[in-house]
Amino acid sequence: MATQAGFLVRFPQVAAQRSRDRAGAPARVGVAVRSPKGVGAARGVRCRASLIEPDGGRLVELVAPEEGGRREALRREAAALPHRVRLGRVETEWLHVLSEGWASPLRGFMRESEFLQALHFNAIRGDDGSMVNMSVPIVLAVDDAQHRAIEASGARRVALVDARDRPLAVLSDIEIYKHNKEERIARTWGTTARGLPYVDEAITKSGDWLIGGDLEVIEPIKYNDGLDQYRLSPAQLREEFARRNADATPSRDGLQKSSSSSSPIGRIHKSR
Repeated sequence: MATQAGFLVRFPQVAAQRSRDRAGAPARVGVAVRSPKGVGAARGVRCRASLIEPDGGRLVELVAPEEGGRREALRREAAALPHRVRLGRVETEWLHVLSEGWASPLRGFMRESEFLQALHFNAIRGDDGSMVNMSVPIVLAVDDAQHRAIEASGARRVALVDARDRPLAVLSDIEIYKHNKEERIARTWGTTARGLPYVDEAITKSGDWLIGGDLEVIEPIKYNDGLDQYRLSPAQLREEFARRNADATPSRDGLQKSSSSSSPIGRIHKSR
């Protein structure tokens, strides 16, 4: 790559022709030319690849902004909503995944169309028509009583709360649909055999209905286990990579100070 970059620097007309041939396609490699001090010194060429774009082209962050008092307003709204869905450990970790943009371009727990796309195609279609890999459905289950109560009231917004009934988020423009557990298990794991830990914990015993919608999370999810400072969000990681002028991160990089079980995706993967 360095040899090719040096060639293009020496012969800019070739680089210009290549640019025309690519018909305006975005550049994947940036070339910076540095001229060292001193007479007769060789010209140095440095190549650096930029970070790839988030799935869907934009990082979808769902945590309410601190500015303007939005978090407190959302907290009061969540506390006043008549319908609440209590989240367990796994559901809270999925809320964490969604809130920071790890599952971009999802804007909340899946509605039925997204759920079926993930099951049948291992991907979902973005707003721009592109397909984004999504092999594991990110859904939230409710039981029959919750389903009947929400449907009867015609509510379009529900509060998501933790085990101590503290508001975590508001789910808006909701859609409730049937939780086809056997199909979900079969298409996600390729088997319906008993004994799969995640299935036993998060699917088999969960409600027979799924509720999806747009999320607005009150504040960043914290676990208060001494590792929160190491759980950098995608936006924070991108800032750190840019600060270090890095385009690759070794597995033992300083950013990775905790084990995979300390991250939301790692913890969910471990439970599966």
